[in-house]
Amino acid sequence: MAEAAAWIRNASRAAALTGAGVSAESGVPTFRGAGGLWEGHRIEEVATPEAFDRDPVLVWEFYDARRTGLVRCRPNRAHEALAELERRISDFTLITQNVDDLHRAAGSRKLIELHGNLWRMRCTAGCGEWEDRRAPLPRPLPPACRCGAPARPAIVWFGEWLDPADLAAAEAAAARAEVFLVIGTSGIVEPAASLARTAAAAGARVVEINPEPTPLSAVAALSLRGPAGEIVPRLVGTA
Repeated sequence: MAEAAAWIRNASRAAALTGAGVSAESGVPTFRGAGGLWEGHRIEEVATPEAFDRDPVLVWEFYDARRTGLVRCRPNRAHEALAELERRISDFTLITQNVDDLHRAAGSRKLIELHGNLWRMRCTAGCGEWEDRRAPLPRPLPPACRCGAPARPAIVWFGEWLDPADLAAAEAAAARAEVFLVIGTSGIVEPAASLARTAAAAGARVVEINPEPTPLSAVAALSLRGPAGEIVPRLVGTA
């Protein structure tokens, strides 16, 4: 722990990748355990372009339930410590697989949301994106753009590509980091999981923070086992 804290303290360039484990500590469901079900539906059945084409109302009911559940969730100590790290390190990038906006709520601004944001919508006719904080959403669903076309969640669904600009920015941040933190992620979902390997290959010290070993443990210079909300504040010195 002391060694990793010293690496962070002395770094002028750093980045972090966060996953569902960080959100889970704020009470956000991960859908990775318990069979990954929502109302009897597999998550893959309500989080794909094909699902939206087939039944947009069902898909929006799922996302509306997720949004409504987020209203009571607050950033935890890991979110807050990472926001503090951004203030201390001039070249710091926070890359997240989470879509709950809790990093921004904690104060993070140098933020790349690889998988989108639950509070944003996108016009299916190409008008663009916007933020909508209503929860629950008014019926009938789906919500509509001002042009009248149905809106979809601004989320990267199963089977969709990440935004190329976001991925390029994340890869660049990983490649130039002296220290790369991997926090609360399974290390399974690509291409996000490859960012730690990119950082390690470029010479970064990769520090993994997770309760259990993951496929990324092999590339980590140091693995710290435990909840992010306990370990990250101690690393940053905000505990």
